[in-house]
Amino acid sequence: MSQTQTAAPQADERSLSTTRNVLVVGSLLWTVQLVALVAALSGVSQADVAIHFRTTEIAWFTLMTLLTGTFFLPFAVKAAAIFGKKRVLLIATGLGFTGDLIAAVATDYRTLLIGRGIAGIYAATAPLAYAITRDIFPRRWVGLASGIMAGGVGLVAFGGPFLAGWLLDDYGFRGVLWFMAISTAASFVLVAAFVPESPVREKSGRMDWVGGVLLGGGITAIVYAVGQGSHWGWHSGKFAAYVAGSLVALVAFVVVERRVAEPLFPPTMTRRRPVWTVLLATSVAAGSLSAVGVVIQLLVLMPSIPSVSEGLGWSGTHNAIVTSPISAMIIVAAVGTGFLARRVDARILLGTGSALTVLGYGIGTHLHHSAAQIVEMGLIAGLGTGMVMAVVPIMIIEVVTPEEQALANGAQTLGQGVAQIIVSQLAFVVMAQHGAILKGTQFYLDAGFTNGLWLVVGCCALGALLVLLIPRGKRLDEVEVGQAL
Repeated sequence: MSQTQTAAPQADERSLSTTRNVLVVGSLLWTVQLVALVAALSGVSQADVAIHFRTTEIAWFTLMTLLTGTFFLPFAVKAAAIFGKKRVLLIATGLGFTGDLIAAVATDYRTLLIGRGIAGIYAATAPLAYAITRDIFPRRWVGLASGIMAGGVGLVAFGGPFLAGWLLDDYGFRGVLWFMAISTAASFVLVAAFVPESPVREKSGRMDWVGGVLLGGGITAIVYAVGQGSHWGWHSGKFAAYVAGSLVALVAFVVVERRVAEPLFPPTMTRRRPVWTVLLATSVAAGSLSAVGVVIQLLVLMPSIPSVSEGLGWSGTHNAIVTSPISAMIIVAAVGTGFLARRVDARILLGTGSALTVLGYGIGTHLHHSAAQIVEMGLIAGLGTGMVMAVVPIMIIEVVTPEEQALANGAQTLGQGVAQIIVSQLAFVVMAQHGAILKGTQFYLDAGFTNGLWLVVGCCALGALLVLLIPRGKRLDEVEVGQAL
């Protein structure tokens, strides 16, 4: 009798614990994937936005959020280490909602970009969510939760185009912008209700304001210069001045970080070979894949206009139907990678995934003129994309301590964001070399799309090669996790 009475509460406790964990994973999954969903919705709607506002600067519609997110990210992760991850997560989400609201009601392109810029602060939520995952879950949940959260990109890729197609067809791009605002509000509610605060904090911490301004300012300057290079001229004095200013700021950042008592990203962490090599390889590999949407979305959604535009002219719904098998492949690969990470060297998973994206998009450089060809390209690249996106947060967990987790996630997200912005901006520049402007809108010819895909292939190949720099380290089932338990 006593054994039965003891077993029942234990079973109930396990059930409650599992339910609680599922709710936390679901809340963090929505928070993380909203970043990807907003990017997907932005990519699908950018053609309509460009035509409506008659702008040749449509690149900034998607890149403005990345730019401001990159600038504020170091401050967010440092503040999270000092004041608490959940608290900063809620602040970033609230600011993201404010920006989305401004963008949704904007009547001119400048105001729209201001709103998008403020909304970009929400990007800081992704590294904080992954850091909380390590802090609050037991070991057996960490790999699965991280894989599910990262693998949710497949759900976004699967449902995002259908959602965007419905919103665009029935409500126009305004419907997309309003959905972003409503979704960000939902993220705030989910985090506030279900996600516990992490107990892992810096014992005594102060914000490194000087380091943050130098790092954020230096990165912002180089990204802005790359984005404006085609307008200013790549050999112009203005372009050179921005690049020089960026380099000076970044060198000053390194000097300051060596002398300040509490640096933004501690040199003791970033100097370790396992850490900096993982940060470098994952940033290039994942950042390049995040940028490929610039080429693909414009290719399939831009209209076909003789001698002006050689897009496929698909509707949002048609795009969703054609790409749904690709999205399913991403989901399967990501979830499978979450399970494999406990048994297979993460370097092999990252290298294999990157190689598959090179193969897939390499095929796409020649075969991208029909639905069948897009699916053929996407199935191979989608398998690799799911693997890469799922293994990135796991590799960070494997090379840092629990106290370094938020800062390391922030550094990786920062590096990935910079890579994504630069590759995206270069893609716009490359595509525009073979295109035309009609009624204030930039259109692209087939040679432009081909060259844009080649650019992505080259960057993905670089990410695959950088895996060779990473030394062998701990596997996921060997690291310290579950700090809140």
